[in-house]
Order: sequence, then structure tokens, then C-alpha cells
Amino acid sequence: MFSHVTIGARDLAALIAFYDRVLAPLGIRRVMTSEEFGHAAWRREKDGPTFFVTRPHDGHPATPGNGTMTAFTAPDRAAVDAVHEAGLAAGGSDEGAPGLRPHYAPDYYGAYLRDPEGNKLHVVHRGG
Repeated sequence: MFSHVTIGARDLAALIAFYDRVLAPLGIRRVMTSEEFGHAAWRREKDGPTFFVTRPHDGHPATPGNGTMTAFTAPDRAAVDAVHEAGLAAGGSDEGAPGLRPHYAPDYYGAYLRDPEGNKLHVVHRGG
């Protein structure tokens, strides 16, 4: 359904280091970095949806959107736990520890983080 998701970065190098660590447990790897254009991209599959971090092209400061969140699927609960742990170790902040969220669905297991610039992300596994 989606081609890509893009979030803005004030400190591109810091966010690249953060997302390299956070996305690795999900099998999502950085596929491109462009200093010239000020962005980096991660993808799980060759032609799958892409997650970008970029310096805003309009020259204004990047800010996290209120109510904006990027969610990633995890292959299992252990990967949700690993992403949360990696995010905290990489300078992120906790927005909701890993656990079941039965108010979403009986098998909904997720965790919430903010990256070092305040962007909210979520990782979720549905199933046993």
C-alpha cells in the first residue's frame, strides 16, 4: 500500500546510527545514504516499502509531528523486545514497554519509542 515513509532530521548522523540499531532486529537494513541530498533509506526487501530519514528540503528545521507515528512489523515478540532494547541503548526514550495490548487485539504485542529527535515509532507483532 505504501511506497515510503519519510521523517525529518536535525542531526542526520545521529538518526542514521539510531535507526541502524533499531531496525536491525527486524531484518531492515540501510540501503542508501546520500550526504549530497542529506538522507538515508532502509528497506527489508529489494522493492518493498522504504523508510527515509532526511534533512528537510525547504531549509526549515525538522520537527516531529503531533500525532504522527511510524510503525514497523516484527516477525515475533522477541524482535519487538530487541527493537525496544536497541532503541533505548541507542539514545531513544521509552513511550511504552513491550507487552500485550489487548485493547487493540488479543494477540497484539507491541512497544513504543521516541528517537533522539522526538519522532515516535512503534513495533508490533500479531500472533503467538
